[in-house]
Amino acid sequence: MPDTYPYKRILLKVSGEVLAGDQNFGIEAKFLKSLAGQIVKIASNGVQVAIVIGAGNIFRGLKIAAEGGDRVTGDLMGMLGTVINSLALGQEITAQGVEAKVFSSVPMPSVADVFTARDAKAALRKGQVVICGGGTGNPFFTTDTAAALKAIELDCDVLLKGTKVDGIYSADPNIDPDATRFDSISHAEVIAKDLKIMDTAAFALARDNKLPILVYALDARGGLSGVLDGQVFSTRVG
Repeated sequence: MPDTYPYKRILLKVSGEVLAGDQNFGIEAKFLKSLAGQIVKIASNGVQVAIVIGAGNIFRGLKIAAEGGDRVTGDLMGMLGTVINSLALGQEITAQGVEAKVFSSVPMPSVADVFTARDAKAALRKGQVVICGGGTGNPFFTTDTAAALKAIELDCDVLLKGTKVDGIYSADPNIDPDATRFDSISHAEVIAKDLKIMDTAAFALARDNKLPILVYALDARGGLSGVLDGQVFSTRVG
């Protein structure tokens, strides 16, 4: 019998850095296959899945700005990196048996369809996994903000943020052994405490539009399926 989940349509935010796996740069094939398999499992069981991917494994626009370069140019380069990651994940999802459709907020019609909420929703209703590259299409906004924006535009029930830790902590648990983990927390508390799991603009968008967020570890044994059915640790924001 197929698994059943409490959400019909989700948006998954994947940090670019995690795609590198144990590498310092690029895409680790083993991790890409594992992530695609988790997505294929829930999509095959009726969950409509949209995805936003970062580009930290390829390029970070803030790095150029920090070194005195032009922030707009740096952010545009980062947007192109997100499209590269989107194409890689889309190809792997399709190879595993579920059709994936890549959209880009930066027009490049020979590479991906230009994102519109109308077309992306139509693809989701067809059972296709929708992958949104290009961030928001504008500089000065992170892919976290793009994820919140796309989740709202696409009427998603929840935003899932996959990270390297199993939820939101009061401090970085890899640095502070006394950091405490939250099972649940409000958008307002996250902003007030300046917790860095996503940027403030993303949390503010989610708060204003009553979008819940689940933060979990991407390498959790139960994967996405376990997060959705509550078997994998996560922090709920909302």
